[in-house]
Amino acid sequence: SDPRTDPWPLVHSPLPVTLLFAFYLFVVALGPFFMRKRKPLQLRGLLIAYNVTMMTLSSYMFYEFLVTSILDDYSYLCQPVDYSQSELGMRMARVCWWFFFSKVIELLDTVFFILRKKQEQVTFLHVYHHGTMLFNWWSGVKYVPGGQAFFIGMLNSFVHIFMYGYYALASLGPQMHRYLWWKRYLTIMQLCQFVAIAVHSSYNLFTECPFPDGFNTAVFLYILSLIALFLHFYYQTYTRGKK
Repeated sequence: SDPRTDPWPLVHSPLPVTLLFAFYLFVVALGPFFMRKRKPLQLRGLLIAYNVTMMTLSSYMFYEFLVTSILDDYSYLCQPVDYSQSELGMRMARVCWWFFFSKVIELLDTVFFILRKKQEQVTFLHVYHHGTMLFNWWSGVKYVPGGQAFFIGMLNSFVHIFMYGYYALASLGPQMHRYLWWKRYLTIMQLCQFVAIAVHSSYNLFTECPFPDGFNTAVFLYILSLIALFLHFYYQTYTRGKK
């Protein structure tokens, strides 16, 4: 493990994130039963504040990933992890931790759906994506906080600026629905992100690069699963739905 990040919150042991994930599944399984005889909560003010906060955090992380990679002359083709205590090395490690922690916060997306009785939104894709990203980035921060991994965090943060911007507008109420015509293009942006990450990760499997092949292989296989699930979602929502 990286001695720089090992003492940071939630990093040292897999137990905290495992317990958090177990509690998350508990909420997913029993939340609808708890809400069965209750009226859906509106949570408008809370949702606006949450989505704007997440959009701001995503903007901050994208800025940090981009600027730090430029200042440290990162390569988009092959970038080993800088395990030094240098200012830029620590700066990249810190934004990787914030990105991991943002995945902890994003579990609230599911909680809000359940409290608002939007159970149709809590799909396998939704739960799978939220749960796996939690473990993926825990291992990333513990072992490789930086290097090739910066590209994934930077791209995902960029997409999440628009995603939480969309959610923030949607949480303002029905009067905003006419401004949300671009949901389909948000899904396309997410798919393009996954394809870019797949290409980026697979490239290093065929070249000599001092970044662990195990992580690139795991990222590549995981991204393929997301591409398949998001393509299915796109077909069900925008193609089959229209027919």
